[in-house]
Amino acid sequence: MNQSFLPVSQFRRAIGVQPPYDLVEAAGTNVAIARRGAGLPVLCLHATAHGGRDFESLVDALVPLGFELVCVDWPGHGASPPDASGQPASATRYAAVLNDLIPVLFGDAKPVVIGNSIGGAAALIAALEKPEAIRALVLCNPGGLAPLDPLAAAVIKLLVSFFEAGARGARWFPWAFGLYYRLVLSGKPAQEQRARIVAAGSVMAPILVQAWRSFGEADTDLRTRAQALKLPVLFAWAKSDQIVAWSRSKRAVETIPQAKVEFFKGSHAAFLEDPVVFQASFLAFVKALPSGPNH
Repeated sequence: MNQSFLPVSQFRRAIGVQPPYDLVEAAGTNVAIARRGAGLPVLCLHATAHGGRDFESLVDALVPLGFELVCVDWPGHGASPPDASGQPASATRYAAVLNDLIPVLFGDAKPVVIGNSIGGAAALIAALEKPEAIRALVLCNPGGLAPLDPLAAAVIKLLVSFFEAGARGARWFPWAFGLYYRLVLSGKPAQEQRARIVAAGSVMAPILVQAWRSFGEADTDLRTRAQALKLPVLFAWAKSDQIVAWSRSKRAVETIPQAKVEFFKGSHAAFLEDPVVFQASFLAFVKALPSGPNH
C-alpha cells in the first residue's frame, strides 16, 4: 500500500478520476476507482494517457437514470500509482488487472463494460478469458482488431519514436503532442479533457512508449480470438479515427457473432466527442440486452 503515497503529477491527476475515489488492489498493484450512482453497473475503461475523467459527461447523464458508473484509472494514470508489478503498459496487462477488479468491485453482479482504445482491447481479452463475469461490452475504437502488417509496423515505429522524444524531454514535444491530439480527439465536446491530456503529455510519454511498443507484439492481435466472443457487443466507432481506423478493423468485427456496429462523430472516443448520440445508443443497447439470472 505504500505506493499510494507516491507523488502524482498534478497534470496526470487532472485527467483521472476525481475525488472521492478509492485505491483498490488488483493484479499486484493499486488502481484508483470512482463509483457514482446506484443501479445497473457500468465499468468504464479509458485509453492510454487518458483517465477516468474521460467519462465525466457519461456519468452525469446515466447516474440519474438508474445506473452505477465505475470509472478506473489504469496503473500510472490519473490518481493511480505506477504499476507495482513493474510490468509495462499493454492490453494484456490491463486485462489481468481487469479480471482481478471485476469480482472485487461487483461480486456476483455482471457489469456492462465500456472500453476505449487499449481499454477496449483489455475488455475484449477479459471477456474472452472470463465471459461469465461480464454482461456485455461496448467497445469504442478498440485496439487489437486491425492486421499487424507493414503499415501497422511503420505507424507503431513512428509513434514509439515520437513518444520516446517526449520521454527524453524534447523541447518541441509538448507543441507537437498538442497537434497530434487535435487528430486523436477532434470533437468539440472533448475540448476540455483534450487540453488536460495535452498538458500531461510529457508526463505520460513513458507509458505511451510502453503501450505503443506492445501494440506491435503478436499477443495484441485479437482478430482470431475475437471470433469466440459469446457476449453481446456494441462497437461504437468514432468514424474519423485515422489511427484505429474502421476500414482496418471492419473485417475482424464482422466475424464476431453478436457484434452490433454504430458510427459517431469524432476521432477516437464517441462518448467524449459525440456524447448525446452515444448516450442514446448506449441506452438502447442496454435496454435490448437479455434479462434473467444468467445475464
